Order: sequence, then structure tokens, then C-alpha cells
Amino acid sequence: MNRNRLLLIGLVALALGGVVSYGVYQNLRSKNMAAVVAGADALVAADDIQVGEKIGTDDVKVIRLPEGTLPPRAYQRASDVIGRGVILPISRGDFILPNKLAGTNAGSGLESLIPPGMRAVSVRVNEVVSVAGFVTAGKRVDVLLTGNPTGGEEQQTRTVLENVEVLAAGQRMERSSNGEPQTAPVITLLVSPDDAQKLTLASTQGRIQLAMRNPLDTKQQELAAVNTGALYKQMAAPAPAPRPVVKHTAAPAVPPPPTTYSVEVIKGSEKKETPLDTSK
Repeated sequence: MNRNRLLLIGLVALALGGVVSYGVYQNLRSKNMAAVVAGADALVAADDIQVGEKIGTDDVKVIRLPEGTLPPRAYQRASDVIGRGVILPISRGDFILPNKLAGTNAGSGLESLIPPGMRAVSVRVNEVVSVAGFVTAGKRVDVLLTGNPTGGEEQQTRTVLENVEVLAAGQRMERSSNGEPQTAPVITLLVSPDDAQKLTLASTQGRIQLAMRNPLDTKQQELAAVNTGALYKQMAAPAPAPRPVVKHTAAPAVPPPPTTYSVEVIKGSEKKETPLDTSK
């Protein structure tokens, strides 16, 4: 009898444990489903999107995530980003954020990369000027000018602009003096309107050289111009050979001969001369 009672109690406890477990499971499941339902849509890149490209319908996709996991200002509707230019690279799966896109009516391409109040100026370069091709978009450079400011023969180099951002680097078609088309490498720099005037004038006054700098080095320096003479050690003219010093021995002073006079004394037939010394 006791065994049957214990068995009954065990079955009841097991049933109660199953009911409680099922209730807890249903409660957790309902909370998870509520969290999913309460989530928000977010736009992410469906593929890699390069700088200057225009976002199309195939470049983005919508995913649903809990609201607490979305980054601030993340776009949720594809219509907000379709047709806008990209100013920062967007990798596949990255959120589409406002700081990576150009303005609504800014278009795409190079013009979308120019912030308000700035200008894009292109200068013709070669392998030396462009630092052997290492100057690419996003790098920071100084612009150096070498020329003859006074019209003389002595060359002078001066730093015209410092810490300038390279907006683009590529090729463009030009025509030679004979009218034949030719490809010329160019570097496009992002400068202020005032610096745009300096850069344009510098490109007509002499040779331009770019000096690449560390992007973390933003220090502006007041550098003096360097002339040709500063590159060479100025050799002083040789000093004349010392002349032998001739010592002249002064002749000993010879006192002048004393001037003497004599007095003749006559006494009767006796005559006597007495000398007188007048040098004293």
C-alpha cells in the first residue's frame, strides 16, 4: 500500500514539473517572439560599394534587428538612399549611414566628394612628382614649388601648401602641341578657394613637387625658402701666404761730435790756446 502511494505521489510530482516547465518555455518563447516583432528594419550594403558610385536598388537590402542593436541614424528605407553618391567606402554587410553618403542633390562621382566651401583642383604630374605612384586618393601631401621668383639664375624652392588631401589620382586625355591626343597623369587636390588660386599660380610659375606626409602629422610649419646656394658648401678663398717678418736692427745712436772752440791768450811773447767745450 505504501509503495502504491509513493508511486502515485511521484507521478503527480512529475506531472506538475512537466506543466511548470511547459509554462516557463511558453513564457520565454512569447517574450522572444515579442522582441523580434518589436524590432526595426535597417539598410545594409548587399555588396561592396566604392567611393563615387551611385547607390542602386541592387546595392542595398533590408534586415530586421532588435531596436537596441541598430546604430544611430541608420537608414531604414531604401528610398532614402537610392540615387545618392558614396563618399566613403561601404563594405558588404555594413550599415548605410548618413556620413558615408553625399547630400540628397549632390549627385555622384567626383563632385559628390567636395564638401561645401572647398574646391577640387587638378595638377599634371609624373612619376617623380606623384612620389612614384604612392600618392593616391585619401593621402595627405605638401605642395612644393621650384622656380626663379626674381628672374635670376638662382633657383628657389618654397612650400606653397601643407597637409592637403588628395581627392583623386588618375589619368586624363590631353593634346600635345601637334594636336595629337595623349594620356597625362593628374592628381586632384581638395583645397580652399584661396589655396586653389595659389596652386593654379604655382603650376604656371615653375615645377611642382608633392611631398607625402603621415596623415596623423597635421602640424603646420613656417618654412623659409631654400636657395641654390644653400645646397653647396661655400668654400672661402685661401688665405694669402704669410710674409716673412724682417726685423730691422736699429743702429746705435752716435752722439754728434762736440763743437769746441779755443781761446788764444797772448802774454808778451808767449801765446797759449785754451779749448772751450760748448756741448754742455
